[in-house]
Amino acid sequence: MTTAPPAPVPSLGPTRTAGCTIAADGSYAARLARGMDAPDSWYPERWTLGSAEPYAVPLPGNQPEEPGTEVLPMADGRVLIHRVVDARHVFTLLYPTGPGTGEVPLGAVECGELSLLPPAPGGTRAYAIAAGERSSAVWLVAGGSFGPEHLAEIPGRCSGGVWLDGTDRLLALDREFDGRVKTVAVDLERGGEVSPLLQISEESDDRLLLADRDSGLLLLRSDAPGEDRVGWGVLGGTRPVRFPESLRLPGLALTPFAVQPGQVLTPEACAVALRIDGPSGSWLGTWRPAERVLHQLAAPPGWLTGSGWWTREGELCLPYATDAAPCGVARLRAAPPPPTPAEGDPRRSEASADDPPKPVAARPVPLQEAPLTGRILDG
Repeated sequence: MTTAPPAPVPSLGPTRTAGCTIAADGSYAARLARGMDAPDSWYPERWTLGSAEPYAVPLPGNQPEEPGTEVLPMADGRVLIHRVVDARHVFTLLYPTGPGTGEVPLGAVECGELSLLPPAPGGTRAYAIAAGERSSAVWLVAGGSFGPEHLAEIPGRCSGGVWLDGTDRLLALDREFDGRVKTVAVDLERGGEVSPLLQISEESDDRLLLADRDSGLLLLRSDAPGEDRVGWGVLGGTRPVRFPESLRLPGLALTPFAVQPGQVLTPEACAVALRIDGPSGSWLGTWRPAERVLHQLAAPPGWLTGSGWWTREGELCLPYATDAAPCGVARLRAAPPPPTPAEGDPRRSEASADDPPKPVAARPVPLQEAPLTGRILDG
């Protein structure tokens, strides 16, 4: 079941809606912003989110940035920027210096494709994945002792990237190997040891989208049900992966981008925020595994599309930028979770199931077993 899609939001003037990257602890964010007087020019911008009122600090370099340049906030307030210069991937830390921008060069990596991984939990280091046709390399590009460091070489072509713990150690990657995509766990403290993490069926393509460390909730995308759908499971759980009917919206694309933290051992109570894309634009969805409803909401004007975070109390924070408010955070309160059925109530075992599990679904590999028992995947 889904609620009705929202009506279009009236325009409040020109908006600047490039997405942003939010630090794992929610202290800072970084994005590429368009120039006010030159909309085709781009410059890095750091947002401070930990203060009473968010504020932005521009970090322009000596020349405009390319639209595809990546930026990532660090825990100390600096911003990592990834530029491509003559087939070299160059990494630099930016910081404000009065009227200008200071830069700390970190070195470069020479390869084909390379992209930054999501902000690491510790906040002091940054990582990147270089995907090749036969293998993929994980690089430490900031926070090491001397420039970019090659950490691991993984057989297969990898994409995605979800951190599974709070110590920058366990990284989930979606690996294309032998014509299928499966999520694997990479242990960066054991030389890039690779273990299976998510395999719903042998013939399905399975990708991990989000993982919450507190509750163990997983959000994933798979074609195991016969079509590409968003599902959920629990790390270490014994129940199969589920594909709720409420998350099936034909003709629309759903992408979860934030999970409510702090719900220890209660994954079904976690609020999830989703970006919904359709012919008329993008808007918001909020959902809980324990519910049968996807609540659809209009996005705030100027939303930095696809970015946001939950507080432990269930407040969804959405960064936005308009000409009138160049740095703002809209706050939405999620509906409270439904009461948990009492012990012995037959609804207890089905409270989180929107539809019966598909016959092909198998339980995900438990986190505490998969990355640490030495069950290595052959390359």
